[in-house]
Amino acid sequence: MPEDTRTLKIAIPKGSLEGPTIELLSKAGFEIYVSSRGLRPASNDPELDVYLIRAQEVGRYIGQGFIDCGITGYDWAYENGVELVDLAELPYSRATARPTKWVLVVPEDSPIEKPEDLQGKRIATEGVGITQRYLDERGIKADVEFSWGATEVKVPDLVDAIVDVTETGSSIKANRLRIVDTLLTSFPHFYASPAAAKDDWKREKMEQIALLLKAALGARGKVGLKMNLPQSQLDELLKLLPSLRRPTIAQLAEEGWVAVETIIDETVVRDIIPALKRLGAEGIIEYPLNKIVP
Repeated sequence: MPEDTRTLKIAIPKGSLEGPTIELLSKAGFEIYVSSRGLRPASNDPELDVYLIRAQEVGRYIGQGFIDCGITGYDWAYENGVELVDLAELPYSRATARPTKWVLVVPEDSPIEKPEDLQGKRIATEGVGITQRYLDERGIKADVEFSWGATEVKVPDLVDAIVDVTETGSSIKANRLRIVDTLLTSFPHFYASPAAAKDDWKREKMEQIALLLKAALGARGKVGLKMNLPQSQLDELLKLLPSLRRPTIAQLAEEGWVAVETIIDETVVRDIIPALKRLGAEGIIEYPLNKIVP
C-alpha cells in the first residue's frame, strides 16, 4: 500500500458515549469534527477514516472486518459475541467515571428475591445475549424478549423483570424498582479486528492511539503545580506534597531558593496552596494537563 493512501478505519460510538469519547480523543490529540447530520466525521489526522456507529454495532462491524478498530463498551462486545483484539480498557463512561452495570431489576414489591426465582418468568432487555448467557450459566429457563428502550415501564404489567443499564442507580430508585443481581460491569474498550491487528502499519497506529488515550485518561482530575520555595523549607514541603511522583527540584540562580514542580490531584489544590504560602512559596502556578504518559 502506498504511503500516502494508508488509512485506518476507526469507529466512535454514536449515542450517549459519543460526547465523552470525542472529548477523550481531543485530549489525546485527535480532533473529531461531527456535523449535525453526517455519520462520517472529519479528523485532524489524515490517516484516520472515522465512522460514527451505534455503540451496539461497533463490535460487530470490527469483528466482521468492515472497520479496523473502534471504541465501544465491553458489554456490547460481549453481547455481539465476535472475535476482537482488546487494545485497551478506557475507564470513562457517559455520565460519570463509574462503570456501566447491567442489572437484573424487579418492582420493589416483587416476590423475586434471587436469580433462580426467574424460572419460567418473562424478562425484557436490550441486552438479550448478555441476559441469555447469564441465565444459561445458572441453568435458569426464562423467556427473554428484546426491548427497544424505556424498559423500566414494562414491569410489572408486561414482564416480571428487566435487565437494564445503570451507572448511579438513581433511575431505578425513582421508578420504585429493586436490583436483584448485577450481570455485567463494563467500561469502554478500544478494540481492533484480528485482521487489522496483523497488519504492521495498522497495529503500530492503533497502539499509538491506545497509548495516547490511556495517557489522556491518566491526566483526568490532575494538574501540574510549580512554585519557587526557600530551600530551608524543602523538607517540610516534601512532607506536605502528595505528588504523583517525587517532585522535580531545581536550584535557582538566587542562592537559598529552589524551583519545585509536581503533579497532584486537582481536588487537593485548593487546600494545599494556602499551606504552601505559609511555607514561603512564591510564584505558584497551577496548569491543566491533557496527558500523562507512564
